[in-house]
Amino acid sequence: MQSNLSYLLLFCCIFFVKIGLAQDIKSTEKIVIPSVQRDSIKLQKKDSLLSINKDSLILKKDSLLLKNKDSIVKDSIKLKESIDDIITHIAQDYTIQNAKEKTVTLYNEANITYTDIDLKAGIIIIDYKKNTLFAKGIKDSTGYIQRPVFKQGGQESEQDSILYNFKSKRALIYGLKTKQGEMFTYGEKTKQVNDSTIYIRKIRFTTSEKEVPDYYISTDKAKLVPGKKIIVGVSNLVLADVPTPVFLPFAYFPMTETSVSGFLIPAFDTGSSARGVGLQNGGYYFAINDYVDLTLTGDAWANGSWGLRTNSNYNKRYRFNGTFSFNYENIINGIRGFDDFDKRSNFNIRWNHSQDSKASPNSRFSASVNLGSSRFFRESLNQFNLNQNQNNTFNSSVNYSKTFVGTPFNMAVTASHQQNTNTESITMTLPSLTLNMNRVYPFAGKNGVKKNPIQKLGFNYNMQGQYLINTTDDEFFTSKMFETARSGMQHKTSTNTNIKAFKYFTLSPSANYEETWQFDYIDRKYDETNNVIVTDTLRGFKSYREYNMGVSLSTNIYGTFNFKKGRLKAIRHTIRPTISYSYRPDFRDNYLEQVQQSANPLDVIDYTVFDQGIYGAPSGGLSNSIGLSVNNVLEAKMAPKDPDSDEEDEKIMLLNNLNFNTSYNIAADSLRWSNVTFSAGTRLFKDKLALNFNGSLDPYQVNENGRRIDKFNPGIFRLTNANLTANYSISSTDFNKSEKGNQNSNANGNNNPPDTMGADIDPTNRQGRQDARDIGGGTTKTDLYKGKIPWSLNLVYAATYSNNGVVPGTIGVHTLGFSGNVDLSPKWKVGYSSGYDVKNGAFSFSRFNFTRDLDSWQFNFNWVPFGSNSSYTFFIGVKSSTLADLKWDKNKPPDRLF
Repeated sequence: MQSNLSYLLLFCCIFFVKIGLAQDIKSTEKIVIPSVQRDSIKLQKKDSLLSINKDSLILKKDSLLLKNKDSIVKDSIKLKESIDDIITHIAQDYTIQNAKEKTVTLYNEANITYTDIDLKAGIIIIDYKKNTLFAKGIKDSTGYIQRPVFKQGGQESEQDSILYNFKSKRALIYGLKTKQGEMFTYGEKTKQVNDSTIYIRKIRFTTSEKEVPDYYISTDKAKLVPGKKIIVGVSNLVLADVPTPVFLPFAYFPMTETSVSGFLIPAFDTGSSARGVGLQNGGYYFAINDYVDLTLTGDAWANGSWGLRTNSNYNKRYRFNGTFSFNYENIINGIRGFDDFDKRSNFNIRWNHSQDSKASPNSRFSASVNLGSSRFFRESLNQFNLNQNQNNTFNSSVNYSKTFVGTPFNMAVTASHQQNTNTESITMTLPSLTLNMNRVYPFAGKNGVKKNPIQKLGFNYNMQGQYLINTTDDEFFTSKMFETARSGMQHKTSTNTNIKAFKYFTLSPSANYEETWQFDYIDRKYDETNNVIVTDTLRGFKSYREYNMGVSLSTNIYGTFNFKKGRLKAIRHTIRPTISYSYRPDFRDNYLEQVQQSANPLDVIDYTVFDQGIYGAPSGGLSNSIGLSVNNVLEAKMAPKDPDSDEEDEKIMLLNNLNFNTSYNIAADSLRWSNVTFSAGTRLFKDKLALNFNGSLDPYQVNENGRRIDKFNPGIFRLTNANLTANYSISSTDFNKSEKGNQNSNANGNNNPPDTMGADIDPTNRQGRQDARDIGGGTTKTDLYKGKIPWSLNLVYAATYSNNGVVPGTIGVHTLGFSGNVDLSPKWKVGYSSGYDVKNGAFSFSRFNFTRDLDSWQFNFNWVPFGSNSSYTFFIGVKSSTLADLKWDKNKPPDRLF
């Protein structure tokens, strides 16, 4: 109803002065309105439109209609208003103007439009003598139809009938129905006092879009300020037309289209853990402006534990968007004074920033930050993030990149962070600078033509600089974290070309050069007192240089096997052998220094000042090696099932890859052959089963200590390690021919099966424990399953094998994981994720999710039945954000082991 009735005033002023003849059926008229002078309101007892004894609008004591007492209608006051515009009206059956009674009546599908105002009703009666308008519906065999509908701009209201006095701007409305944002308002009787105040009796509020709402909040009286707020008295929650014992002494509903600041009601924790009773997620929401907001929430428990959270969202169209959150918790376990008392604090910072590609095509800034205490997600009282709890690393990066247009150069600046939550070690680069030059061809012919090896000779350049910090949780954000920081720069350049040799071979020579600068180095001395070697880190500039060169020879060999019978037409085998040679001198000898390591002056060891450098020390040992590699691909060609169809032959990948790699070091005095590494991968059953297998073969024997000796194995090779993974996805749609063409499969055989459990258990989510994509309150449209229950199943199998040559080979990992979902009905969904450790005979981490779509409401139950993360959360609440606090939730967090 946002300012709708106010616009009726303007409409009535224009239309009341129109006097004309009765119109024919389905008549349409356009009128130009001249300047008019309004008469005062006069009550006529015989007027059926106004002879309502119980209506306060026409009672003798109503100031709206008492000529002697109402200052608005005194005879001495003559309002003059000049309005010139065009108004259009239409009715399906007839339009009648009564010159004597000064009324205009529109009947059946009556419609009046003026500028952006549109009023539709079964009957519209305008009395320009009394300055009133009356609109109502029509009764027929189907019931009461064509209720008045008033539209102005994007606002719309519907009612059973409306009586409006355009001069006093007061109105009576019966059977009101209007929508403000996500909220539907139903009022039995409504009285508009002025443009900014409306009183409603017997009112119902709901976000359900159904004709018969799933629920509503019922109250006897309310005050509505259009476009701003609704204030109500004692209210009762009604579910499916059944009153509940839930009452509110008063309620306040913000009705603005934009975000407004306000309090966030906390949830009551009944004491499901040792911390006692408490309040969670209460606070305040700040609607700062159209681009950024801020949410401050906190928790408090009886044993003294508390938490504080801030969350901010920002978005500027065509420029950037992101979120920032900070969490801090002070956790108390046990009772002060007892041995089991423990007190600690944890924090977590998360920031995600994305730049719109249109903002700057040649530069980009992005951020993905997740850092804080290593124990945060394991000990948090309000963050049950299962994915983070199972992951033992935090990673962060802040990136800025720029391309220098018109040059081959581009630059990237990155600040990164890696944190191991098990060891509590932290590695940071603040920052890392990279400058790249794309490959250039200085000897290319005119217009970049590259025909001969000289013209194909290309050069590239890469420069990288880092400031590296290695620290721990205890020293994080303290001055100590910078004491062991290291810095350096590395320059790399390379060149290569290719030459056609012997028609079928490609010869590719290459050369690489590296130069490393370090701004800190080490110095080692023997401490005679403590009989230890003392290592000091000194600040200063040191550098070293390395280079290597090589050449490779490769070709492709194709073999095709044709078949004359059956659908299989041919099998194609592609072999890509490569032989390479590389040479690298021993650079470490040029930088070796010696230090005494015991009381014996002759007992010395070698080291270089670069041993703890950010880019490591110079390469040691002469490398003069030959490399061998073979890659195999196997494909098949299948004819269509129908020989008479126009379909093309189908290509099927039988073997994605089968690779073997090894090398032979000519310069080594023993153990010249390296291990033979191999990998294989394929996809079967229409790409639903992905198999990957890799391992390593050792040609040499080992002694009783497991060290390799210069003797070949009797069986040529010994399998030292192997890994096998298999992913398989299947669903009910695989058995539905009409939907087989729309199936999705993993594009990468190395991908893990998707997580079908939905969102994590997150009590800070005020709209349920998982994102509700459908936040509407209407009925969900679904088809009956008729005995067919949609389901999906994802399986992953993993096994590892290792053999050190001393003891028999052992299986390290042997697990079977499974996840998926089952739609028990169109609105009931069950998700699951678990696994079985075949080696140890136990189930791995398991979790279940139950979801029920209740149209306007949503029900979620997340459950981790056993293990160190055993927990559950129950939630049922309204989907709409307007009534997000109308909910009931209960949770049991994981047992926190300190």
